[in-house]
Amino acid sequence: MEASNILLGVVGKTNVGKSTFFSAATEIDVPIENRPFVTIDPNVGVTYVRRMCPHVELGLPSCNASNSICRLGWRFIPVKIVDVAGLVPGAHEGRGLGNKFLDHVRRADALLLVVDASGSTDEEGRPVKPGSYDPVEEVKQMVFEIEEWMFNIIARDWDKLARFIDTGGALDVPGALAQRLSGLGILKNHVVKALETTGLESKRLTSWDRGDLRVFVSELRRVAKPIVIVANKADVPVAEDNVRRLREEFKGVPVIPTSSLAELMLRRASAKNMVEYIPGDGDFKVVGSPPRDLVRALERIRDLVLRKWGSTGVQEALNEAVFKTLDNIVVYPVEDHVKLTDKQGRVLPDALIIPRGSTARDLAYRIHTDLGETFLYAINAKTKQRVGESYRVNDGDIIKIVAAAARKA
Repeated sequence: MEASNILLGVVGKTNVGKSTFFSAATEIDVPIENRPFVTIDPNVGVTYVRRMCPHVELGLPSCNASNSICRLGWRFIPVKIVDVAGLVPGAHEGRGLGNKFLDHVRRADALLLVVDASGSTDEEGRPVKPGSYDPVEEVKQMVFEIEEWMFNIIARDWDKLARFIDTGGALDVPGALAQRLSGLGILKNHVVKALETTGLESKRLTSWDRGDLRVFVSELRRVAKPIVIVANKADVPVAEDNVRRLREEFKGVPVIPTSSLAELMLRRASAKNMVEYIPGDGDFKVVGSPPRDLVRALERIRDLVLRKWGSTGVQEALNEAVFKTLDNIVVYPVEDHVKLTDKQGRVLPDALIIPRGSTARDLAYRIHTDLGETFLYAINAKTKQRVGESYRVNDGDIIKIVAAAARKA
C-alpha cells in the first residue's frame, strides 16, 4: 500500500516519548528506553489519517478499499512519518549530533513537536520530578533549535546569493530563493508568503541585516515547516495545567493532549483481540478474558486519558497535521460514476489526499500524467454533474476523470 507524498516529522528533545508516539502511530517496534539518544538513525514508517468512509454517507453496505484501509466505516489513509533522535540545547551547532538529526526532517511538510506536558524531563532529557520543568520553555527551546538550524543553512552564502539576485542575476526573486532553499523542502509559495508577511518583499536583499534574515527565516519556518504541539504524558495530573498554559502561550498553534503510551497499549491489545478499539475512538471494549493487570491498566487509560481528553491524542495529532495544519482534503477517484467502481469493479477503492483548492485537472495529474495532459472533463459522482478543468474539488468528492488518454486505452 503506497503512502501519500506527505511526510510528517516527529521532533523534540530526548526522553519525552517520541519513539513511543512513533510506535503507536505506525505499530512499528522501535527502541524505547528511558535514556537519551536511544534513537540515532531516523525511524521511517507509514501511519494513517482517519476519515469517515463515503460508503457510510451513501448508505452502501461496504467498500473495497485498496490504497487505504476501511474499518467499521472509517477510512484510514497512509502517510509517511519520520522520527529523529532527540534534540538538546545547542543541537543547531551540532551538539548531540543535532545537525545530523535535523537534516533528517529536511523534506518534512509538517513537524509533530512532542513535548513532555508533565514536566518530568529537564532540558537535557533527564528524568526529574513531574512539574519540575516547564513545557512552555521546552517548546520555545525546540523551535529555537529548528529555526537556528534553518538560519545557519540559509545564512551560509546569503551575501553572495543576495548580490547575485539584486544585480539582475534573477528576475524572479521568490523563485530564486525557493530554488536555493529547495533542499529544505521549501517551495516558491512558502517564500512569497514569508516575504509578504514580514514586509520584506520590497526591500533589496543586499540591504537586509541579520535581524531581517532571522525574521524571514522564522516566518519561513512557520509556513514551510508548521508545527503541531503533541503534549505527551497528558495522563499525569500536572499535565492539565500545562496544556492550558501551552495553548495560551502558543495561540494559533495546535496543542494536542496526548498519551502515546496509552495508544500503544490499546493498539497492541487490539492486535491480540483483547479489546475492540479503532485508533481515534474515545473508548474501547474489553473482549475475551485478558489478564487482570492488563484490565486494570486499560481502566486507568479510560479514566485518566479517554474520559478526560476524549482520545489518546495520537490519531488527533496526525489528523490535525494533515488536514488542518497542511489544509488537505480527501477525494475518491472512480472509473464508473454510477456504480462508484474502478475498472476491476471495486467500490470506492482509492482515497487520495490533495491540497484544498485543487482543481479537477490537478486531480487528473495526481492520478496519472497522461490524464492531466489529455483532460477533457470530470463528473461529480454525487451530483452526476459534468465539471470542467477549473472545478475546485471539495472534501469527500467522488470524481470520474474523462480524458483522451483514457479513451484510447
